[in-house]
Amino acid sequence: MKKSLVAALIVTGFIWVQSAAAAGFELAVGAWKQDLSGTMAYKGQDITDTIDIDNDLNYDDETKVYGRLKLDMPFFIPNIYLMAAPVEFDGLGRKDVNFKFGDEIFSANVDFYSKVKLDHYDIALYYGLPFMKTLTADKFNIELGLNARILDMEVEARQDDTNTNVKEDATVAIPMIYAAFSFQPIERFAIEGEGRGISYSGNNVYSLIGRLKVKVLGPLFVAASYRYEKIEVDEEDVDLDIEFSGPMLELGLKF
Repeated sequence: MKKSLVAALIVTGFIWVQSAAAAGFELAVGAWKQDLSGTMAYKGQDITDTIDIDNDLNYDDETKVYGRLKLDMPFFIPNIYLMAAPVEFDGLGRKDVNFKFGDEIFSANVDFYSKVKLDHYDIALYYGLPFMKTLTADKFNIELGLNARILDMEVEARQDDTNTNVKEDATVAIPMIYAAFSFQPIERFAIEGEGRGISYSGNNVYSLIGRLKVKVLGPLFVAASYRYEKIEVDEEDVDLDIEFSGPMLELGLKF
């Protein structure tokens, strides 16, 4: 707990110092409607141990609040992009065969409760392509950089009738490439896209966002977006092949 508090204070101080030095910034808060699909297994031994999220877990769509902050830094200091998005699903499901999850065997045709949490925290350092805005009269820009994604993960499965319970959590950092573009044909309207991704040893993690932004009054804007996430990982007893996506609506300020 003390280490977490110290880390939080260091990050907060870093953001405060960088914000004070920023030449401009963009802050937005919004809601993201999330739909989760795909398959997962934990210490599975055969195909019957694979859980189909749509057919076995019966998760409903969830709507979560997210936030993002972009800092335009002066001189040759890389710009900073911070984004946080909670992802959590839970519900009652069942399988028509016995299956192994973790070190436990869950019984067929008996309801079990499950929860999946995949909170995302992104930190990107990037630069805009030199002279792109100048050459296009401030209408088009491209950003390239590196992104660190922190995944705060937790999975729980509980079958009360058989007194079976599995709960695991982990936090991992994933390095990714960051790329984005912005097209602003008129002053009050912009089309934006951004992507983060990495592929290694058969594992793939991708994140794509498309955004339509309308300037309302002064620095105030509203934006409608769509976000798609893909996580395909097969390492250390964990086999994930999942997607979650959905529309987003946000309100923000840009100076």
